[in-house]
Amino acid sequence: MAITGYTDKLSVKQGDKVKVMVNCDGHDRYETQIVHLIHGDTDPNGPGFKVNKIESQTNGQYVGKKQEIHAGSYIQFGDDDLFNEIKSFSLQAMIYPTTPNKGVQAVLNKWSTKSNSGYGLFIDENGAVAVWIGNEDGSVEKVSTNIPLVKGTWYFVGGTFDEKTKKVTVFQQSVISKANGQFSLPYQMDEVNAVVHQDISIKPHSRNGAPFLIASSYESNNGHRHIVTHKYNGKIDRPRFAKSALKIEEMALWIETPQGNNLVAAWDFAEGITKKGFQNPELVYDQSPNCLHGQTVNLPTRAMTGYNWDSTEQSFIHAPEQYGAIHFHDDDLSDAQWSVDFEVDIPEDLQSGVYAAHVKAGDDEDYITFFVRPKTGQPNAKIAFIAPTASYLAYANNRFQDIPLAQLMFGRAPVVQPEDAYLGEHNEYGLSTYDHHTDGTGVCHSSSLRPILNMRPKYRHNLSPSLWQFNADLHLIDWMTEKGFEFDVITDYDLHSEGVELLKHYNVALTGSHPEYYSGAMLDAVESYQNLGGRFMYMGANGFYWVTEFHPTNPNIIEVRKNFGSNAWKTLPGELNLSFTGEQGSLWRLRGRAPQKIAGTGFIAEGFDVSSYYVRTKASFDPRVSWIFEGVEEEKIGDFGLVGGGAAGLELDIYDTELGTPDHAIILASSENHTDVYMQVVEELHFNVPGMSGEENPKVRADMVYYPTPNGGAVFSTSSIAYCGSLSHNNYDNNISKLTENVLRKFESDEKLPW
Repeated sequence: MAITGYTDKLSVKQGDKVKVMVNCDGHDRYETQIVHLIHGDTDPNGPGFKVNKIESQTNGQYVGKKQEIHAGSYIQFGDDDLFNEIKSFSLQAMIYPTTPNKGVQAVLNKWSTKSNSGYGLFIDENGAVAVWIGNEDGSVEKVSTNIPLVKGTWYFVGGTFDEKTKKVTVFQQSVISKANGQFSLPYQMDEVNAVVHQDISIKPHSRNGAPFLIASSYESNNGHRHIVTHKYNGKIDRPRFAKSALKIEEMALWIETPQGNNLVAAWDFAEGITKKGFQNPELVYDQSPNCLHGQTVNLPTRAMTGYNWDSTEQSFIHAPEQYGAIHFHDDDLSDAQWSVDFEVDIPEDLQSGVYAAHVKAGDDEDYITFFVRPKTGQPNAKIAFIAPTASYLAYANNRFQDIPLAQLMFGRAPVVQPEDAYLGEHNEYGLSTYDHHTDGTGVCHSSSLRPILNMRPKYRHNLSPSLWQFNADLHLIDWMTEKGFEFDVITDYDLHSEGVELLKHYNVALTGSHPEYYSGAMLDAVESYQNLGGRFMYMGANGFYWVTEFHPTNPNIIEVRKNFGSNAWKTLPGELNLSFTGEQGSLWRLRGRAPQKIAGTGFIAEGFDVSSYYVRTKASFDPRVSWIFEGVEEEKIGDFGLVGGGAAGLELDIYDTELGTPDHAIILASSENHTDVYMQVVEELHFNVPGMSGEENPKVRADMVYYPTPNGGAVFSTSSIAYCGSLSHNNYDNNISKLTENVLRKFESDEKLPW
């Protein structure tokens, strides 16, 4: 993986430009070729790898350069003289450390590691609170409480320095309530509380060229961003800064009422909360008259419960004063911030589709993927494929092979690809929403502004027996191309931002194989489209599942908060609401918007060993729907395929009128004969009982469903993630291909649908 890259946006309009950033490590030069991606599966049993080269002025040779990623979230401030002219000071905050034993971590500081000078409040190498002071010649004095902090516990911490007496005071006091941490009673907490006074012989060199930072300390600057170290893991609430040495009793009053002439800054991390969440999550506000506002880097998590959260309110928008904390992680990443290598000019007449900048240096290569969509209001076809980019981001650079129970869950040993091995060595490439931060908390943000190594053709995913997400969706792109369908490609962010106005120009819209992550705006657009008579083909399973939201000003970033349902982690109490919008996270079905209302079926079971097949139902011979099976003689359907050997597999959806499947919907076929690796999903269970696996439970199945919608529309749902992997079997001449073609040709036409 000597060459990797990413684009400044995933969706680009015809006639627009897309910027491409490339890291080329170990090669002086690399070649670039723009390609149209058709089929990314390299399985020799399938059609093989297919790309079309595109003529472009971008094609050619470029000078290679190494570009690094610097993960870890913190807050930075401008170069204000108030920070530079400090002589005496008091620094304080409420902190909730999650890895206090992980080495030195900065809380509040203006420290230069290069010159070993400045001042700051830290967690030291022993996990205790410490004040650091460094003078101009590099001499350093460190005063510590020498008592390690307990993780998952709130503390009132602070440090002071008096220039006249050269006395340093540092303290830590646990703050325990019934709801704000892992304990509700102060078990032995007196033993971890401490106050230390110590005289030192030096003064801080404040004008040291380092910025004032929260949750990291300054190491250097590479020309366009800070390089930081001493990255903090945990929450910080109500940080305060004074230009005098306050008494601890005064500092305690400043937690809620900072005031006086010596006040430098009183940051309020809850300011900016609106009824619609944080409209600018990167901004941090200072309540003092000095207005020393800050900017977060790498998107630490907002809308976190503070030291004073009492559990009476579960939503931060209703009690912002109890949500004054930010959770920082040393592996947060929102933007790699690489310099631009080249721009791709998208011709006005370039076919809408899935494209990539194929960059190659020696034997190393990367396909830097992007999607070309039509201009607004100017469709090129009657068919729209909705690329589920939010779902691609949710799984971006996931590390399922590192899960201890992966082999048990998959029913096989996960096969590690070169990309997976590379990610194992390069944690800075960022995580998926299925991973955990180094402090054990779940990852709720994901960004496309970094190389996403599993959103590439040729990649074989270890969760699936073959393909998953992006590369699996190219099975459908390839099939439509081979069958001669003209179609546009749009992304789900386009759908999110433009709504039904985008879809209404098309006769039919198709999903990918796994449109799992959906925003409310996207659901609204699909339902409005169906109500207008739009025809909808749900080409997968486990769709419309997680409440997801895009960043208010940056469409490259998503947020999800997980709880309930089938999930890799759970939010802490009181933190289920999304910071970007304020809305409740978790499953859409828990908010009255089950996927059955959108597609007629919803998530019921999952298994990752092998796939199975469907069997036609008697209802499928009804004249109202029998046209779907014209040319199909077999009653067993899809007992073949590139994904697990069958069309019904990985994750399955089921017909359920109690959750919103319309009463007039017809089950065309249902799968059967799934293995015991397939289990009914937890949100369907009230109690854990035996008999829930594929061989015993009749609910472990995929229901292929069809039903008409108002104004001449209809919905066709395959209800299986593996389905599209069967389309190309036998040179595209098979029963899955035939029935899908029957539906798409009928849906594409302007003719009235039979019913």
